[in-house]
Amino acid sequence: MPPLVSVILPTFNRAWTIKAAIDSVLSQDYSNIELIVIDDGSTDDTAQLLENYGNQIIILKQQNKGVSAARNAGVKKSTGQLIALLDSDDEWDQKKISCQVEFFIHHPDAMICQTEEIWIRNGKRVNPKIKHKKPSGMIFEPSLKLCLVSPSAVMMKRRLFDMKGFFNEAFTVCEDYDLWLRVSCDLPIFLIDKPYTIKKGGHKDQLSLFHSQDKFRIRSLKALIDSGNLTVGQEQKASAVLKKKCVIYGNGCMKRDRTKEGQYYLNMASSM
Repeated sequence: MPPLVSVILPTFNRAWTIKAAIDSVLSQDYSNIELIVIDDGSTDDTAQLLENYGNQIIILKQQNKGVSAARNAGVKKSTGQLIALLDSDDEWDQKKISCQVEFFIHHPDAMICQTEEIWIRNGKRVNPKIKHKKPSGMIFEPSLKLCLVSPSAVMMKRRLFDMKGFFNEAFTVCEDYDLWLRVSCDLPIFLIDKPYTIKKGGHKDQLSLFHSQDKFRIRSLKALIDSGNLTVGQEQKASAVLKKKCVIYGNGCMKRDRTKEGQYYLNMASSM
């Protein structure tokens, strides 16, 4: 039997787009899939839409706790040997899962991989900037400045969560940046150079529009450095990025008259 792939799809008030995401999973050319949709306290028509799929999907319902808690609940409910994540506003090419399963069959020591992406912004295809180019292998250092792994593009062995922990449920955004740094500090994240993930953006309910990403990246970097899990070289690189982000964020707070908060981050930078 081919390995069972558990697809984890969290959603909150995304009835307007989640159907396309679900349908892209159900139309995969790989059949051994369980699709777990976590309704994170939606108040729109999401519940009715999900019920229309019957036993094609597994539905988890919870009070609104955020994307990290929703993903974690889905992973813990899942039974597959392999875990794939999909955001409710993204879609997959029909070959996405089969391509990644084949990768793991031919690379049995690999723990995680991701595909390339097609970016859609406000309904139009756009080209990612050079800084967003995805590397492959040991990607820890280039991942310090910004997240180079897309949740919707990854597939991983489920025991990766036993090794590295789950998504940080205290993070409103950048929960993926935080996990991928914990993973990539000593494990390779491989890239399959095929654009089998369609990543959509530009809509008004994107979480990144409402929260400062640098604030959460600072928290992630500080915790990682304090963990003692980095090599000396990695700690030096991470500290340099942390210091720079503290200065940028701290100065931004000062300009917005958030003096106490700004001084906190500037003091953190000066102490490094």
